[in-house]
Amino acid sequence: MDISHWQRRLSELCEAHRVPGASLAVLVDGEVHECATGVLHRGTGVEATTDSLFQIGSITKLYTATLVMQLVAEGALDLDAPVATVLPEFAVADEVATKTVTPRQLLSHTSGIDGDFFHDTGRGDDCVAAYVAACAGLGQNHPPGATMSYCNSGFTVLGRLIEVLTGQVWDVALRERLLDPIGAHRTVTLPEDVLRFRSALGHLGEPGEEPVPAPVWGLARSAGPAGTINATAADVIRFARLHLDGGRAPDGTVVLPAEHVAAMHRPFVQLPAGHASRMCWGLGWITYDWPGGPVIGHDGATVGQKAFLRVVPGAGVAAVLLTNGGVPAEVSQRLFAELLGEHAGVAVPTFEPPAEPPAVDLSRYVGSYVREGYDVEVSERDGVLRLRGESTGELASINVVTEAVLVPVEEGLFAARRNEHEPWSPVVFYTLPDGSPYLHFSMRAAPRSRPSGT
Repeated sequence: MDISHWQRRLSELCEAHRVPGASLAVLVDGEVHECATGVLHRGTGVEATTDSLFQIGSITKLYTATLVMQLVAEGALDLDAPVATVLPEFAVADEVATKTVTPRQLLSHTSGIDGDFFHDTGRGDDCVAAYVAACAGLGQNHPPGATMSYCNSGFTVLGRLIEVLTGQVWDVALRERLLDPIGAHRTVTLPEDVLRFRSALGHLGEPGEEPVPAPVWGLARSAGPAGTINATAADVIRFARLHLDGGRAPDGTVVLPAEHVAAMHRPFVQLPAGHASRMCWGLGWITYDWPGGPVIGHDGATVGQKAFLRVVPGAGVAAVLLTNGGVPAEVSQRLFAELLGEHAGVAVPTFEPPAEPPAVDLSRYVGSYVREGYDVEVSERDGVLRLRGESTGELASINVVTEAVLVPVEEGLFAARRNEHEPWSPVVFYTLPDGSPYLHFSMRAAPRSRPSGT
């Protein structure tokens, strides 16, 4: 592998899409290749290097899911028994969900629990337990098992399951049961540990504008099992390699039995726009049905930082890109298309509207769609459907308002982007089996709370 070529491509793409700094690691033919570009902080000018830590956001969920599957392999946890059998104190607002939601539903984002509840319960070792207690008033955005909706809250609940069954706080269980065995010594969860290394700060700004340093560093500790890992790109590859090697650490130790690794990679639920995005969800992992695949992976986002992981089990190839601002989705799309095409024989598909969009009935989609932490208003003006999304939770002060034109792809399916600097994303309007109208956007399901004209 010619890493100097990918160093140039990484630098070119980051400059073109205003990404301040990035780190890339690729596993090919059993060897890890690394490169980095840019700066970790535009205010200080500190250079991004391959040994720099970035926030990997929701890629953290794959680590938590692996810990959960360890407990399943040990016979300590039944994926299909209600969460309440291990956590009798677990409760949400809906009585049926409280009694019936299972770890399998949490792992696959099918529990229906409102997922973007970023509640800060402090810095103590009891923060995950306190977070679970605070979920008692949390509503449902759909009945358990009715559809798929990305759920951060569910992974903090899984983190509490890990704590109760291991007798360790999540951070310690993660270190002792997973990170140390695979040699991921530059992977940490707490800010005071991050300070021992070179680390990135996130940058914020509208696409097309120069990003500026974020006013806050990261998420609350209570979000740990869902998204607070900091790591080098090479350490994320060490984790990916565990899944490529059937659950074995570099020294041959079985960290997770191969059959449980395979179970995590199997598609479990298709997204409502699955035929367009070619995505399903397994147990933690996203599964991609791409030509030359299959491929598994996950993305992550925190305050001004985004991370992208793709693994091709059939080729033994893995790639991770860590970034700290700008429009990194475009960088990852182009970079992974080139990398996986050359080294894994995989074609990375793109999603975009047709050159001549079909005529559809726009009025049937107009209305308000509301879920925990986010409100969406869909309106029609001059024959064009428009979406406006706004955060309402604890991240509202740092999350920008999303305004996008929805371009028809087919009845019920639209392509959206804020401007020409961003890639297209699918937006789906659909109904649940009971006939309830829903919007699926950014992998989240939201029920319609108010139709047009009411």
